[in-house]
Amino acid sequence: MKKIITLLLLSSVGFVSAQDKEVDLAQKYAETITIEDMKEDLTILASDALEGRETGKRGQKMAAAYIRAHFEELGLEGPAKAGNGYYQNVKLKSSKAGDIYLKVGDKTLSNLKDFFYYGDAQNTDEITTEVVFVGSGTEEEFASVDVKGKSILFINENRGKRREIFDRAQKLGAKTALVVRSLKDDEFNNFLTRYAPFFNRASIELDKEDGGEEVSGAFYISPATAGEVFGKPFEKLTAAIENFNAGKTKAIKKIKPQKVAYKIEFDSKKIISENVLGYLEGTDLKDEVLVLTSHYDHEGIKNGQIYNGADDDGSGTVAVMDIAEAFVKAKADGNGPRRSILFMTVTAEEKGLLGSAYYADNPIFPLENTVADLNIDMIGRIDNRGYTEDYVSLVGSDKLSTELHDLSENMNNKYTKLMLDYTFNDENHPQRIYYRSDHWNFAKNGIPVIFYTTGSHPDYHKPTDTVDKIEFELMRKRTQLVFYTAWEIANRDTRLVVDKKSN
Repeated sequence: MKKIITLLLLSSVGFVSAQDKEVDLAQKYAETITIEDMKEDLTILASDALEGRETGKRGQKMAAAYIRAHFEELGLEGPAKAGNGYYQNVKLKSSKAGDIYLKVGDKTLSNLKDFFYYGDAQNTDEITTEVVFVGSGTEEEFASVDVKGKSILFINENRGKRREIFDRAQKLGAKTALVVRSLKDDEFNNFLTRYAPFFNRASIELDKEDGGEEVSGAFYISPATAGEVFGKPFEKLTAAIENFNAGKTKAIKKIKPQKVAYKIEFDSKKIISENVLGYLEGTDLKDEVLVLTSHYDHEGIKNGQIYNGADDDGSGTVAVMDIAEAFVKAKADGNGPRRSILFMTVTAEEKGLLGSAYYADNPIFPLENTVADLNIDMIGRIDNRGYTEDYVSLVGSDKLSTELHDLSENMNNKYTKLMLDYTFNDENHPQRIYYRSDHWNFAKNGIPVIFYTTGSHPDYHKPTDTVDKIEFELMRKRTQLVFYTAWEIANRDTRLVVDKKSN
């Protein structure tokens, strides 16, 4: 009997040792992420020689080549079909507004004088369209009218709500939108005067074919112009919204549709930029893919000053590079991930999340096989809120998958013990961070995400965002948290359950 008990005890000790060994694997490879490596890579990526890494410019190409060389040296695969496999060419265009007008009755209104057009650069002939009033753009107001194949006009001062309204209109088959963003004419005119130079400069966007009559933009108009569209005082439109909200369900429908005409013209030139990809194939679950992202572009040179972008987003780019190296070392030791991992540094985030949007539209690996995206954008500093303890801000972890949020919390409790800040995760936070970095292009496709950041600081988007201000020990801890989370996602028995809907 004593011998049996001894064998059972030895067996139990062996089981515990096996568990400890598994835990130690994650710790072992997390420790290969070092300050020295981070500092070396970031000093190069955020150097003056790379000229601020502006999309399409020489410095961005140099940064892409440096990241590609790192992935090649690690032995990661280049999974893109074209070129050398490490670059996914992103088709962009630089466009400047040309002849854009809006005809309301007998009046021809000019862009940046009477209204402003904001949206994708494209070219159309003069198009005549029927405009339907949809009030403030709520679901209930949309349901009271037929918008398919027509244009809509709505009144809403809430920028965040306008995104939802555009999505709703698109799903219901509306063509384009006329938007009243200010309830007073003088407020609108002041805004237009202030921002006309911004709307008049060249901008970069994805190079899509002209959509014929399908216009993926909006005409922002004054209250007076909105009234002219329907031949009524503007107050009649706001009164219709009030009456509808008071239970008069036909109030919106009583504003009869009217016709307007418009033309859109842009002067454009094509640009090719690059997402840089490194692929590590998994073992028994290799068809499922975890994606780690950061953006490596920045602001370039302005008024002769180089915007180095050490934190934004040199820090995130270096984190992805070092996490990739840790996983490669694990695989070389026979401890490679069960799921495959795509390490991707994307371009043109500063131009509107364009590199990640292009990947989402043209995925190398099917989106339905993508289990999660861990996105890193600015993890090298302490932000304006004055935290005195080691922290990182997380966004999106609970938006689509309860499991992902719990997993993330567990990895932090087990290993890094950072203070996890969820301030920016609040749907009502005015900065709406959930929609403002590359994870969003995965989240909107139903893929669970976590966005890691440390928030803004006095050097954000300034030439003073330099390497000497990076908190490297904190950056290392934050990077290790991402690594631990990735390790667990890549090696767990089941893929993350999506139990919530994307907003």
